[in-house]
Amino acid sequence: MFKHISRGFFSVLLVTSLVACGSGSDSKGEKKTLETSASEANVKQGTAEQLYNNGIDAIKTKHYKLATKQFELLQENFPYSSYAPNAQLMQGYAFYLQNKYPEAVKQLETFLQLHPNSPDAPYAFYLRSLCYYERISDVTRDQQSTLEALSALNDVVNRFPGTSYARDAQLKIDLCRDHLAGKEMLVGRFYEQQKNYEAAITRFQRVILDYQTTNHVAEALHRSVEVYLKLGLTDQARKTASILGYNYPNSTWYRYTYNDLKKYNLASNQAEKPTAKGPGFFSRMWNSIF
Repeated sequence: MFKHISRGFFSVLLVTSLVACGSGSDSKGEKKTLETSASEANVKQGTAEQLYNNGIDAIKTKHYKLATKQFELLQENFPYSSYAPNAQLMQGYAFYLQNKYPEAVKQLETFLQLHPNSPDAPYAFYLRSLCYYERISDVTRDQQSTLEALSALNDVVNRFPGTSYARDAQLKIDLCRDHLAGKEMLVGRFYEQQKNYEAAITRFQRVILDYQTTNHVAEALHRSVEVYLKLGLTDQARKTASILGYNYPNSTWYRYTYNDLKKYNLASNQAEKPTAKGPGFFSRMWNSIF
């Protein structure tokens, strides 16, 4: 569900930048080895340069298992070769292309531990974050992968601000936050249906305070009004409805809320609409309710 263009644009950048290390051996004879069976290719030995070029060619032709094996053989047989660092990174990339995310993360972390100052470190951090991001499950499941992805993506943004990796990571951070807010709403609605109103309000409040930039805030405000009305807390209901009307006056959720207030004879005129503006208004208004 969370696959992205990253497999295209950023992955091509990686292969293009690293293939130069072995550009001198791109012959037709070597490419023919990719047409052999996997078992035969896996046992094929060669120099560090040959193994590296074989791995790059395997990635280009989507023989990802073969690529993994070629880079592994290079590291085993030529650990001090100038090709070894790139082979570590490319093996992680090959694992990623096979959706073997735990193996990819392990390999990428090994690369970063051994080469923290490598010019390819930004990509390694970014690729590591993708391994978590692409394991995010739907909101009905545990969101540990979402939290791990959020942490890894923030790491990219904080370490490499202004880069293309940071910009793409920021977009994914927004999606992760929206996903987490969706999970809170799912749980909050469940608690409301079970008439566990205190637990429901806690979940809705978390969305309102912690995920203010997501698409779930308007519903969280509406659900909060619903719960307050059921509890007879009319003052809190009216204040929360005012916040909803001020920030989302044209939303479906505000129309639902207005109809609910009318049922309880609490619908007010425009004089009650908040007039305060500026940063922090949303939080200040919400905190004033408690």
